[in-house]
Amino acid sequence: MQFGRTYEEFEVGATYKHWPGKTVTEYDDHLFCLLTMNHHPLHMDVNYAEKTTDFGKNVVVGNYIYSLLLGMSVPDISGKAIANLEIESLKHVAPTFHGDTLYGQTTVLDKWPSKSKNDRGIVYVETKGYKQDGTLVCVFRRKVMVPTETYIKERGGEQPGRPELKEQEK
Repeated sequence: MQFGRTYEEFEVGATYKHWPGKTVTEYDDHLFCLLTMNHHPLHMDVNYAEKTTDFGKNVVVGNYIYSLLLGMSVPDISGKAIANLEIESLKHVAPTFHGDTLYGQTTVLDKWPSKSKNDRGIVYVETKGYKQDGTLVCVFRRKVMVPTETYIKERGGEQPGRPELKEQEK
């Protein structure tokens, strides 16, 4: 299974559809809110959401949606990343609700070699997240520093820190 890409493996214009999707549960939303201390009643209080919002129900917190889409993209985009350098833009286009299933895809917008080190490069990507009905819910652009093939070889290959299984004597 491929986990991320080297600089040479990225092609400008390529789009990676991240699989599988993730159905967002009330538990997911509440746990994320509690972990990040976001106690806004729009996300946590059904009574408040039903009586005071345009949606009539809880809206999943946007930063969870962003984090989920970022995580979905790791095997295709940043699994080998040296660093996420910048989130250039983040737009929440439509609400996500408990029970919605999210899918993501990322397009490579540009790439260029690092100016300071020749064993890495910068990949500029745009990730879009959409619901089961195709509604776009979130779009973000980021710059990711990724290794070249040389970087990987010089550091012992694809999984340099992975231990080998030791067989037990019988």
